[in-house]
Amino acid sequence: MDIATLELAFARQVASAAGASQPAPVTALVTRRHSGPLRVQKALYPEGASICHAVIVHPPGGIVGGDELNISANLGVAAHAFLTTPGATKWYRAEAGARSAQHTRLQVAADACCEWLPQESIYFDGVNASTELDVRLGAGARFIGQEITCLGRRASGERFLRGSLAQRVRVSVAERPVFVEQGRLSAASGLMQAEIGLNGCSVAATLLAVGALGKAGQAVVQACRAALAEATGAELATSSATNFATLGATRLGVTRMTPQACPGTDVLVVRYLGQSSEEARRALLLCWQVIRPALLGVAAATPRIWNT
Repeated sequence: MDIATLELAFARQVASAAGASQPAPVTALVTRRHSGPLRVQKALYPEGASICHAVIVHPPGGIVGGDELNISANLGVAAHAFLTTPGATKWYRAEAGARSAQHTRLQVAADACCEWLPQESIYFDGVNASTELDVRLGAGARFIGQEITCLGRRASGERFLRGSLAQRVRVSVAERPVFVEQGRLSAASGLMQAEIGLNGCSVAATLLAVGALGKAGQAVVQACRAALAEATGAELATSSATNFATLGATRLGVTRMTPQACPGTDVLVVRYLGQSSEEARRALLLCWQVIRPALLGVAAATPRIWNT
């Protein structure tokens, strides 16, 4: 059993490069504290100094019953951090019902950008797990996050027949919640096969973007829908879609919300429900490539770590 903590902080600084006429903005990793097997080895800058990439590593390679991971990142004013993982996170079968948990808290100051894009989580048969993501955005801050949930190991012929998974996501802007979602899934529940639940699917993925899209919002929605169709060849979710009744059929959807509590803030939610983690990754990647330039104002360069 491991209890691990990782605390990160990023700050926007200004550096004068040799021969440059203007000082250049830099996002620096100014705090990196850890206890237990959870760490970031170094700050990376594949896109230039203004965006700091941090790859979060859990050296044991998997999470067992009783493990608890606590991750926090604090982004200062106008900083831009990209947080990901080097590969899939494996959640192993719980021994004697011991629960494993991961708590992630992201504090994003005014005008900062945070991208929380871990690779997929694979929950083994018999797992007892819970995850929590709490994102707090300041005025003008922007956020893009994803979660890809794989139930069982289909490639090994393992189905998710025992165990449970609890998940909670909360995003607030200026202390006002704009997106809250939570649920508990039991392998024995009828929701595993129900049409209003997982419909017999083993992979569920969400891409969430929060910030101001303005007049570009509807165009971004349409482009994401086209990207999902390109990635999967499946129809998007509509009330008249006929493929919903087919057990295990892929479902897709894109929703844009404008919370009344935070005028000018858009919440964009991309959904995938199907049978393939590779397909889910590609669907979310294509949507991220659409959303990132529109929301963050930077091109979507695919991190090399995602190709290893």
